[in-house]
Amino acid sequence: MLLTVALCTHNHASRLERTLSGLSAISSPPCEYEFLIIDNASTDRTPELLSSRAWPLCDRPTRVVVEPSLGIANARNRAVAEARGEYLLFLDDDETPDPAWLVSYVDDIQAHHADAIGGKIVVYFEDSIRPRWLTDELLGFLGQLDYGPDVEFLTSRSTPVFTGNACYRRDVFERIGLFNPRLGRKGRSNTGGEDSDLYHRMIERSLQVRWLPTAIIHHRIQAWKLNRKYFLDLHFKQGVTEGQRKRGAASRLPPKYLIAQLGRALVRALATRAQEGADYSLRLEMNVAYFLGYLRGWMSAAEA
Repeated sequence: MLLTVALCTHNHASRLERTLSGLSAISSPPCEYEFLIIDNASTDRTPELLSSRAWPLCDRPTRVVVEPSLGIANARNRAVAEARGEYLLFLDDDETPDPAWLVSYVDDIQAHHADAIGGKIVVYFEDSIRPRWLTDELLGFLGQLDYGPDVEFLTSRSTPVFTGNACYRRDVFERIGLFNPRLGRKGRSNTGGEDSDLYHRMIERSLQVRWLPTAIIHHRIQAWKLNRKYFLDLHFKQGVTEGQRKRGAASRLPPKYLIAQLGRALVRALATRAQEGADYSLRLEMNVAYFLGYLRGWMSAAEA
């Protein structure tokens, strides 16, 4: 079997229904593939929805598997264990694929046999209006991903692919390991990083990662994410994770350069807010939140 399309879900029954409808409408490539749905410890009506729905999708084999350990990394790792395809293609439960999405991946797999492929993610505000302070540079923190119109190989650590729209040769996980279960969302926790961590390990091992802009996913953004607190909390928790990782066995007393970085970030954020207003200072305030989280993580990390 060439491909397993894996959809991981947790407590998003209403949104999952729309995603399944979108999958049912995609163009089906002329190859052997399957759908795999991972129910990650859902406590809403997701189990009932999945048990009552008419299967299969697109007349292809469709399996539903329950992963009881909460966490998106755990769900993705379960998909790796359950997949029967040579390649494993991920999407999330709040996304709608472009009709040509799957065909684009299959064509590229058969032509190039890369270790991994990342596709374009377009943010879509389905039940809300984009706020004025949400500048283009902030859309990436809502999952938007666009490295341009040309197909190319990605070789820089600064160009990760996101598992909301990414495909991996299954043996990649045998070579570099699984998704780190300490990273990524757990329920409604505002964290991430499991996909970037995997990508960085791929780059370190010189694996081939391709950018495929014709494989397009539309990420449907929930209204509750469109507030400043969401972005600040996201950066604070990213800082905590990075601070814990960087400290290792060093002293819990943070280095002086971290205090200086926090101070400079705070001054820039306050100055911009005073001079230009809150609509233009959020990105700098996010830097402050990150350094505060970094210090918190550094001082709270367990001794190695």
